[in-house]
Amino acid sequence: IISVTITDQSGRTLTGQTVEACWNSIRHANPLCVGLNCALGADLMRPFLEELSRVADCFVHVYPNAGLPNPLSDTGYDETPDHTGNSVGSFARDGLVNLVGGCCGTTPQHIRAIVDQVSPHSPRTVPQRPPALHLSGLEALNISTDQSEFINIGERTNVTGSPRFKKLIKADDFNAALAIAQSQIDKGAQMIDVNFDEGLLDGEACMTRFLNLIASEPDISRVPVMIDSSKWSVIEAGLKCVQGKSIVNSISLKGGEEEFCEQARVIRRYGAAVIVMAFDEKGQAATRDDKVAIAERSYRILTERVGFDPQDIIFDLNILTVATGMEEHNNYAVDFIEAVREVKKRCPGARTSGGLSNISFAFRGNNPVREAMHAAFLHHAIEAGLDMAIVNPGMLMEYDAIEPD
Repeated sequence: IISVTITDQSGRTLTGQTVEACWNSIRHANPLCVGLNCALGADLMRPFLEELSRVADCFVHVYPNAGLPNPLSDTGYDETPDHTGNSVGSFARDGLVNLVGGCCGTTPQHIRAIVDQVSPHSPRTVPQRPPALHLSGLEALNISTDQSEFINIGERTNVTGSPRFKKLIKADDFNAALAIAQSQIDKGAQMIDVNFDEGLLDGEACMTRFLNLIASEPDISRVPVMIDSSKWSVIEAGLKCVQGKSIVNSISLKGGEEEFCEQARVIRRYGAAVIVMAFDEKGQAATRDDKVAIAERSYRILTERVGFDPQDIIFDLNILTVATGMEEHNNYAVDFIEAVREVKKRCPGARTSGGLSNISFAFRGNNPVREAMHAAFLHHAIEAGLDMAIVNPGMLMEYDAIEPD
């Protein structure tokens, strides 16, 4: 049983999460019951209880204070037993709760009044929520299976993809690096990808420090974080810091099934979603058929052996560079797009993603061409079922705006 305290009428926990964001963070624990207690009286709790009752697919409880503290009253709290009983009784009448009680300031008389008022009513019916990928920072980000909105993941807080971010981190200027994260969100990123994979950096220390700094910036920490590293120790360091429900980027079958399952179980325990790369023991998948085969095998292992929710699985099917001058690379974009379409059919509930800038690496330094390539590629990939991509949201061109030449 998990109890959450909403500290004031802003509707947020002490650490700043909304009710739904908090639920998304703890839902993986599969609790018997989740609810609200303390800080507020029943009347002020109602809107937050209504929200929790709507989103929680388990039992819901409430045990409010007897109103707000009042040192001038005889009992130290304002609400009488009748007042508290009537308010909690209205929760039961409206089908919001399964378990009730009282917190600060309540007395045996308050409990008796609560029992009298709730007894005539049936417990809340636990709702069946439609399948979705539920993420959160301080606020919730829910991605339903039939959602048409494409999710932009900010790529510039990544030392492997942003020379400016890398330079700031190497110079120990983490505050300026935070401004890059804020800029990505201001430009439309719905989450940010954070990566410190660079030989001269202590990845674990950098990940820990940066995510802790993000936590103190509500305008940044309101969005989910994608913890990105090729080193497992760095990923776990990030999972220990992040408050909301994040995404791990990434794991794969490269090291074999045993390592894959072990890492997936840890990610599941932390409650994160996971990006699975199209790699296996033989290496990186380049063709459509290899991408689909690795995704199917990974999906079966995660859902059948590890117990992963299919909604928490995201396949990165390797966006590879085209126009390199090597003929065998010419079909990489089409292979990716066709693999997305097939994986969405064969792995129900799973999402697809990729690193967009890879497609145009052959044109580094020529941003107009790169932006046009990105727009054309995304147009067809989204049509095939691509759900999200790691992008620079400040450099996204509309498909219809591409100059014909």
